[in-house]
Amino acid sequence: MNVIAIFDVGKTNKKLFLFDEQYRVVAEQSESFAAVKDEDGDDCEDLERMTEWVRESLARVMARRDVRVRAVNFSAYGASLVHIGMDGKPVAPLYNYLKAYPEALKRRFYETYGGEVTLSMLTASPVLGSLNSGMQLYRIKYEQPELFDRIRYSLHLPQYLSYLLTGTAVSDITSIGCHTNLWNFPKRHYHEWVYREGVVEKLAPIVPSWTAMKADGVMVGVGLHDSSAALIPYLQSFQESWVLISTGTWCISMNPFNDSPLTAGELQQDCLCYMSYEGLAMRASRLFAGYEHEREVRRLAEYFQCTPAAAAGVRFDAECVAALRARGAGAALRDVVPGKASVFGERDLKEFGSFEEAYHCLMMYIMDQQVRSTSLVLHDTDVRRIFVDGGFGKNEVYMHLLADAFPELKVFAASIPQATAMGAALAIHEDWNKGLMPAEMIELKAYSPA
Repeated sequence: MNVIAIFDVGKTNKKLFLFDEQYRVVAEQSESFAAVKDEDGDDCEDLERMTEWVRESLARVMARRDVRVRAVNFSAYGASLVHIGMDGKPVAPLYNYLKAYPEALKRRFYETYGGEVTLSMLTASPVLGSLNSGMQLYRIKYEQPELFDRIRYSLHLPQYLSYLLTGTAVSDITSIGCHTNLWNFPKRHYHEWVYREGVVEKLAPIVPSWTAMKADGVMVGVGLHDSSAALIPYLQSFQESWVLISTGTWCISMNPFNDSPLTAGELQQDCLCYMSYEGLAMRASRLFAGYEHEREVRRLAEYFQCTPAAAAGVRFDAECVAALRARGAGAALRDVVPGKASVFGERDLKEFGSFEEAYHCLMMYIMDQQVRSTSLVLHDTDVRRIFVDGGFGKNEVYMHLLADAFPELKVFAASIPQATAMGAALAIHEDWNKGLMPAEMIELKAYSPA
């Protein structure tokens, strides 16, 4: 049986999937690694262990007699650089993208290159410190100049994983174009600062995201940023314009049909641009709603003396929503601010008579934030459908509230097994699979306004 092996590397779980030629998962495994410390004592990824896992896992799969691995590709989280030296080996830790960024250095950078507003608008990158991966290189240059000199290439994580197999260092636009501060979107090349600071010399040549190279008889893709990979099944399946809300810790609204320039106000509300695997800019917005949901459900469970799992059993109650609205629930709105939650956390739980009532109120506040966030990518487009995948796609309270909030649009919960991994497989379809792409990859469930 011919298969493609896909390494889907998240912050918490690292997974390996085998897909057959009909894109059915025929095997999978999962691994997680304990964090290690960088030179400052901050948590970071265990890069050595990850490297060993990729090599060892692939070797085991290649040794199997029941499958023939025709290709390998990678999807991984963004904002993370692996710095390799002339010998091709890492010369620095895989720094955590949540690592605190020195304020003085950040101020110096933005003062030198036109200010926060101007640079953010050109690079479609909100000011996010280490989450702007280009800023990690800028920091190394000024805080660790000897390390900077030792770096031959700084590869985003998906491209480093590909490099382990091919030995060829490349860059990919889905990683470069994801809030890195590196890419000038209007001019479609690196921003001026990348050249002036000599950072461009540390960046490998850019190749198309669907590139695959032969290594040991197997076609190896160059890897993709996970959010861009997750879009590929939708881009292949639906021609009419749509927005995808990919839900997890972050709820990311992505509109591949909107490439309009961002305003300063939109950037301040965590609106940004991603790049599709075809190299096209797409407007996106982020909301920290999954994190808020998890935290507040724990608070509700403690107060009402039940388990957090009770949230999964709450059925949508339109009458409860109407009563809460009559009492002003969800009325105290604040603009979407990066990393900030709604104001539900300020509510006194004594107001509620049951876990179910409080949970509906929580979801109403989250939906107020979601509507504002998603609207940032909807305006001035003819989008007719919203797809929701991930955890909230299985949450009927969220889905009914979303349908109520956008009555003019068709709202669907979308289910696709392992969308990110499948997207990475589809990206190099022609290099390993002689069959057609599957016609129906995505299962949809429609929701209507109550």
